[in-house]
Amino acid sequence: MSAESPGLRGRLTDWRLRFRAWRRSRPFWAGLLTLLGGLPIAYFPYANLNLGHMTLTMATTAGAGSLIIGVLLVTLGLTMWFQQVVRVFAGVAAILLALISIPISNLGGFFMGFLLALVGGALSVSWAPHEPADESGEDDGEDPARTSATPAGDAEDQAPEPAATERPEPEPSKSARPEAGQAEASGEEAREETAREPAVAGAEPSGGKISAA
Repeated sequence: MSAESPGLRGRLTDWRLRFRAWRRSRPFWAGLLTLLGGLPIAYFPYANLNLGHMTLTMATTAGAGSLIIGVLLVTLGLTMWFQQVVRVFAGVAAILLALISIPISNLGGFFMGFLLALVGGALSVSWAPHEPADESGEDDGEDPARTSATPAGDAEDQAPEPAATERPEPEPSKSARPEAGQAEASGEEAREETAREPAVAGAEPSGGKISAA
């Protein structure tokens, strides 16, 4: 028994995991509620209620219509399970059939089938396939490891170039300043000499005339 019990337990766990994966890939609860909603709608018009020695028949003139509505709801529930591509159409059809069953099939199976089919159709319309978190993370953002590990060549190409800095002009040294001063002094002396030469030239003719007299 000890050798067989782990094998049986493993099989049950495997079946449970498979059923969970199958259930999450389709609108399971929507199909189940729609399927259960069709049963009372199709059953009550053909059922007999026994009260002691008295038999009460709940059949109406629309018994065939109730049977058709119930069978269609069961079919739509199975369609939600195995053809989830048309889940929106199946949900809308289930809601319409639930509303039609109120005047036709004993108030929608005494409101039991009506409520079940109505909720099941709404769940089928609003259901969306489940997307794993890993795939959405890869699609939305980049892998941080890929962005951080960049080649050295690309890093050098992407590095900003150093800005061109202006070099300050060298200041004149102290030794050059006296030479500049001497040059200015010699220039002033040359100007004074040029200014004196016309005055001397103008004075020489007048002196010659005086000597001649």
